[in-house]
Amino acid sequence: MTFSRYTGKAWDRHFFPRLSKLEVDQLPKDDALIVLPVGAVEQHGPHMPVFTDTLISEVLLTEAFHLLPDDANIWLLPAIPYGKSTEHLGHPGTITLSATTLMAVVMDIAKSLSRSGFQKLVMVNSHGGNTDLLNMMAREIRIETGLAVFRLDPGGLGGADEWITPLEKQAGIHAGDMETSLVMSAVPHWVHMEAAPTEFPNYPSSRYLGLRNRAFAWVMDDLSHSGISGDATQATIQKGEAMTATYGAMIAEALLEFQAFDMKSLKQYR
Repeated sequence: MTFSRYTGKAWDRHFFPRLSKLEVDQLPKDDALIVLPVGAVEQHGPHMPVFTDTLISEVLLTEAFHLLPDDANIWLLPAIPYGKSTEHLGHPGTITLSATTLMAVVMDIAKSLSRSGFQKLVMVNSHGGNTDLLNMMAREIRIETGLAVFRLDPGGLGGADEWITPLEKQAGIHAGDMETSLVMSAVPHWVHMEAAPTEFPNYPSSRYLGLRNRAFAWVMDDLSHSGISGDATQATIQKGEAMTATYGAMIAEALLEFQAFDMKSLKQYR
């Protein structure tokens, strides 16, 4: 599968900016779900494009929207292509927003949607450096606008165990097998496999210092000489195609659940 931007159901049927203001005004707002992808432009080693994270979000959402019912009241916004990538500063090609700038951008978008009458927003994140900030901002947006705000990080959904090694699952957090396979399957000529490295940082095996515990702050230069954490040499187009199908299906399922969810249902008693 070669990815083509602005083709397919996500773009022809569900792309929010293609609507006129009259069409937007006529949308039923009570169950409409607006999807905001948040990506990054940052170094991904010597073999991958700096657009990797944003591209992956567009690829997976294109697949997800293809699986949605044609009449689903779910609408895709253009991705915010820049994220909080300060951990990659100093590497050529990294373009980062400050935390305060990204916070302001997502809040302004949410306020604009609220003024248009929308009630549900999901931020779909494809860059690990955005995660904590977007989790915090989801609640701030809820408080400030009254929107029901959902969060989805496709990389945290699991589902890739069939294709990656246990070591890759544990420590392949940046530009390794998974990300390289996804980009190869979408835009193969953007990947330079002859330059693909393998580098796994020496993460502590401690119960408290493990990478996934987030017990210590790091920047990429603390972890890696090459700018990656993982084994990019194992990537294949076939893996990427399988991962795209798997993650696309999970995202589609999640979007439908978010659309149907009523925040008022959380309270059991008056």
